[in-house]
Amino acid sequence: MLDWYRIMGHTVTSCKIHLVWYTKYRYKVLKWEIQRKCRYIIRQTCEWMDVVILKWVVSSDNIHLLVGYPPKLWISEIVKRLKWRSSRILMQEYWELRKRYWWRHMWWIGYFAATVWNITDEMIEEYLEHHRNAYKRLRDDNTFILE
Repeated sequence: MLDWYRIMGHTVTSCKIHLVWYTKYRYKVLKWEIQRKCRYIIRQTCEWMDVVILKWVVSSDNIHLLVGYPPKLWISEIVKRLKWRSSRILMQEYWELRKRYWWRHMWWIGYFAATVWNITDEMIEEYLEHHRNAYKRLRDDNTFILE
């Protein structure tokens, strides 16, 4: 399932990265409509950058993405665009976020990134399944799992 290759002209690549970032102060603000809008923005931004989402989980205070990306993009550029665009649009649309983050910084300044060659596809799937199962046990409308 995670066997993914990008074919471009005379080149075949498989650049996959596991990305994680958190809301500032780990506030659980990604709920209900905000969470759905965040998912839509991330999907739209990835399509625009030619980044393929292989697996993902959007929780109430963090985002996990397993993406395939073109080798011309830097990982820091991918994260910067995703965080900047999602924060900007969500802040414009939801007053409760503007009230919570009055300096307009919704995401924690750093992020976690691990290339797939450091860890196996099975390890990442197991990690994402663990999160998926943990949130299914909660049976809470505040979170939903995305694939």
